[in-house]
Amino acid sequence: MKTYLDCLPCFVEQALRASRIATDDDKLIKQVLDDVGDMIKEIPMENTPAESGILIYGKIREITGVADPYREIKQQHIAEAKALYPELEKMVAESDDSLLTAIRLAIAGNVIDLGINKTFDIVADVKRILKQDFGIFDYEAFKTKLNAAENILYIGDNAGESVFDKILIRQLKRRVKYAVRSQPIINDATMEDALSSGLDEVAELIESGSIAPGTILNRCTPEFIRIYRNVDMVISKGQGNYEGLSDEKRSIFFMLKAKCPVIARHLGVKEGDIVLKGINL
Repeated sequence: MKTYLDCLPCFVEQALRASRIATDDDKLIKQVLDDVGDMIKEIPMENTPAESGILIYGKIREITGVADPYREIKQQHIAEAKALYPELEKMVAESDDSLLTAIRLAIAGNVIDLGINKTFDIVADVKRILKQDFGIFDYEAFKTKLNAAENILYIGDNAGESVFDKILIRQLKRRVKYAVRSQPIINDATMEDALSSGLDEVAELIESGSIAPGTILNRCTPEFIRIYRNVDMVISKGQGNYEGLSDEKRSIFFMLKAKCPVIARHLGVKEGDIVLKGINL
C-alpha cells in the first residue's frame, strides 16, 4: 500500500502527539514539527505509511532524547486489558461460536491505537464489536485454512491489543509464533510488552526485526522472513501491518478495524468497519 495525500497531515498530527508525550519543552516540539515538515517534502509517495513512520518517530527520538514515549501508556493499557481478561474468556466460553467470538474480541482490541486514536473506550468498543457486522468477512476461508494448518505466524500490533490476541490464540489450538516489533514505536508491542501481556503462555514470542509501525519485509530479519515464507498460515493484526503486507503474494488473513479513511478506501469498506480479510487464498 502506498502513501496517500491524506496521510501527510496525519504524520504531522502523530508527530505533535508523540512529542507532547515525550517532552513539555515547546522549543523541542517545534523543532520536531519543523523537521517532520521538511521530511514530508521528500517522502516518496510510493512508500508505505509504515515506512514513513520510521523516519518520523526516529526524528522524535533524536530530538527529544526519549526512546519510548508511550512506555507507561502501553503498560497502563496492558493492565486495563488484563483486568478484562476473565470476562473476555467468559464471553468466549458462553458463545455459540467460540472461534468467531475470539476473532471479534481480537479485532475489538485493535481500537487501542495511539497512532490514530486520541481517545477510546475499550469496554464500549468490545460491546459494540461483538454485535457489529463485518465490512469484509472471510470467516469460512479462515476456518478452512485453519483446519489445514499445523503452525501459524501471528503478527501482533499494539501492546494492549496483545492481551485480546491471547484469547484468540487459545482458540486456534495450533502452534503459534507471535511476532513483535524489535524497537519501541508508537504503542506497538515489543518483546517486553508481549511478556507483560502473558503471550508467552500461549505462543512462542519472536521479534520481526521491524522498527516500523508495521511489517516491512525488506526491513525484517532473515529468520522472520524464513518463518513468514514457510508457515501454514499468517494472521496479521492492525492497520500498520496491512499497509506493509497488503501487496504480498502469499496467503494472509488481516484482522483490523478501519480507523482512518485511507485504509477504509483501500479496503473498500466504511471507516469504523471491522474486517477479516484473506488474500491469495
